[in-house]
Amino acid sequence: MIPFRLVIALIGLVAVGTQFGVTLVEDYSVVNFFSYYTNLSNLFAVVVFSVGAVRTLRRRPGSRGWDVVRLVNVVNMVFVGLVFNLLLAGVGGGVIPWVNVVVHMLVPVAALIDWLVLPAGRRLPWSAALVGLVTPVVYSVYTIIRGAVIGFYPYPFYDPAAQGGGGGVAVYVGVLLVALTVLSFALVGLGRLSGRFWRARRGS
Repeated sequence: MIPFRLVIALIGLVAVGTQFGVTLVEDYSVVNFFSYYTNLSNLFAVVVFSVGAVRTLRRRPGSRGWDVVRLVNVVNMVFVGLVFNLLLAGVGGGVIPWVNVVVHMLVPVAALIDWLVLPAGRRLPWSAALVGLVTPVVYSVYTIIRGAVIGFYPYPFYDPAAQGGGGGVAVYVGVLLVALTVLSFALVGLGRLSGRFWRARRGS
């Protein structure tokens, strides 16, 4: 899994870096670029894949803290993939086509594969799933407040003008957070089942 993690980290970094280069050339807002959840999540995934490869190479045992970091990564990336492909696939955004495939499809799938093939080294408690909600909640608060100040919303479900007012945004974000909660608990459950499966395989 070391080559897998390193290759995914490299591809993800090149993809985000290439799109960032377009931002600089076209003189778009750098702050706006880093206000997209997709970009932030993919950069976080690059770090997690890279550190994971190094930890595996050094044969460092897993820790509860590291497993939670991996959980946050897989929740972020699977959520990015689902939201884009179910809600945003038809929304234009000036993203280079191959970059779009990498950040919205390849890296999310890779994160899920990594989570299932190399599950949490220690059995995560169900309460760990709540940690997966912290990043999107903080991001949502930041995006809504910043959007109200400068009028820029990276995604239409945060934009009151696109959702018929603040109430529409609240409903939309509420539904997304419920879906995210279900996803986070499901991924913890899959990690626990996968860990049990691989331990049984090693013991047979």
